[in-house]
Amino acid sequence: MSASVLTAVAWPYANGPRHIGHVSGIGVPSDLFARYMRMSGHDVLMVSGSDEHGTPILVQADKEGLTPQQTADKYHRVVAEDMRALGVTYDLYTRTTTRNHYNVVQQIFLALNDNGYILPKTTTGAVSPSTGRTLPDRYIEGTCPICGYDGARGDQCDNCGNQLDAADLINPKSRINGETPKFVETEHLFLDLPAFTRTLGEWLASKTDWRPNVVNFTKNLVDDMRPRAITRDLDWGVPIPLDGWRDQGLKRFYVWFDAVIGYFSASVEWARRSGDPDAWKRFWNDPETPIVHFMGKDNITFHAQIWPALLMGHNGAGDKGGKPGPYGTLNLPTEIASSEFLTMSGSKFSTSRGRVIYVRDFLAEFGPDALRYFISAAGPETQDVDFTWDEFVRRINFELANEWGNLVNRSVSMAHKNVGAVPAPTAPTQADEDLKTLSRAAFDTVGTHLRHSRFRAGIGEAMRVVSAANKYLSDQEPWKLKDDPARRDTVLHTALQVVKDANTLLTPFLPHSAQKIHELLGGTGLWASQPEMREVTDLDDPSREYPVLTGDYSAEQAKWESTPIEVGVPLSKPTPLFAKLDPELAETGPEWAPIEK
Repeated sequence: MSASVLTAVAWPYANGPRHIGHVSGIGVPSDLFARYMRMSGHDVLMVSGSDEHGTPILVQADKEGLTPQQTADKYHRVVAEDMRALGVTYDLYTRTTTRNHYNVVQQIFLALNDNGYILPKTTTGAVSPSTGRTLPDRYIEGTCPICGYDGARGDQCDNCGNQLDAADLINPKSRINGETPKFVETEHLFLDLPAFTRTLGEWLASKTDWRPNVVNFTKNLVDDMRPRAITRDLDWGVPIPLDGWRDQGLKRFYVWFDAVIGYFSASVEWARRSGDPDAWKRFWNDPETPIVHFMGKDNITFHAQIWPALLMGHNGAGDKGGKPGPYGTLNLPTEIASSEFLTMSGSKFSTSRGRVIYVRDFLAEFGPDALRYFISAAGPETQDVDFTWDEFVRRINFELANEWGNLVNRSVSMAHKNVGAVPAPTAPTQADEDLKTLSRAAFDTVGTHLRHSRFRAGIGEAMRVVSAANKYLSDQEPWKLKDDPARRDTVLHTALQVVKDANTLLTPFLPHSAQKIHELLGGTGLWASQPEMREVTDLDDPSREYPVLTGDYSAEQAKWESTPIEVGVPLSKPTPLFAKLDPELAETGPEWAPIEK
């Protein structure tokens, strides 16, 4: 793999705080990958930001009596803080209302237009009679004209799977206020998706090593591609830089169009802020650099079809040909690590239905590593997973606290009590060597899983080392070796060495506790980095300031390798790392949480 790796994380809407279903698909998996890659010596750039345009922002702004910009400002800060508290190590978490983003989106669009991949077309659009605003297809529901399902969306019927037009629905209603939309003729710009049928089809056919759920989803994406609208009748979004369009107050780019370009615009902003405006090129122009995208399964279409088509069009590499745009030949996604849904009571988390567990509430009650562990070990990596408090309590109490926390506590406690420092080993036995061999070998095994975004398998292998170390201590019974201090010290040295190894293996998953364990073992300095919020000024508009999530991750000591524990390093009496949860939580959950039914 190339020395450089781009980790591109889906952009959450800035229309409210995030719930744990969101971060199970984007925040935690992407950070596991990025942390492992940094520990392995790769030059990692991880970018994302708040998606701040489109109808969802307008709807929320109306609810709160705010302007769209005020709403975006409010929730961008909330979402960024959630990600910071969770420990997601973005190099840049920015937003789509920056002037840098506007400029990059417009440049990509102009390249697509110059290469002939943009079509003007008159179409029928749904408008809210009470507000005059365009209603996106997904905000309209009605009866499917094909199968009769009551609850089909304006873009697709989830029952029969057919693509729909909102105007074809029987008894269409607005999901926002229940009114019947008005359908009017309007001119829009379309991405000529059929002009990528051959090139996109060949590219997708080559991606046989992607996750099975992604491969299966993409098999039929190119069979019936239609031109797709990239503009909307809105006054909130990126302006269209074409004569006849730029001065229309109610014409803006469709939110999906500008949001996917955010991966690239955020990279450009990061480079400009780094002091080297061309730094993005090693991630986007070097064909050896992999680009790994992280998202939920509802975003596969945009990342396996739409975004690659936009990149091909900019590069002049679609079926119509063309020439590379202003940014040269941009890399296409190398891998799409799409997670399934984390559900509750068999249904998706839903803010509107009160079936939601917000990240901020969860972290305040249980801390970041508990959530990171649950998502890593039991999250919706390849299939939908139903979150239950019973399963969460079981995982934390019997795996995180009893297995890992107990191993650390009793190993350090016995060494502190009997020696006061890391003891020296003498005459190791086969059992000692076997355990150390197992822990050293795990670096290759766990690393391979993390490199291929198989996080459940990775943490499972790391915890297998933990279980083996617990069994080793139970078998060797160092507390009974008072009359044989040399053997006792060898056992404790072996246990501490494996604790050190296991802590390294678990650092991408549990970075907050990894820092504490590093210090318990006598380590000093920064072991696992954490992101920070910084207030910055818009690079192209000095009047605008906003927070970004970023960090300097070069100073951390964590490296993906087994390193010898240093004999004689003083050890202090440890305190429990992971508090056991009240078993009653398994039945009801916290008071603030929705009740499972």
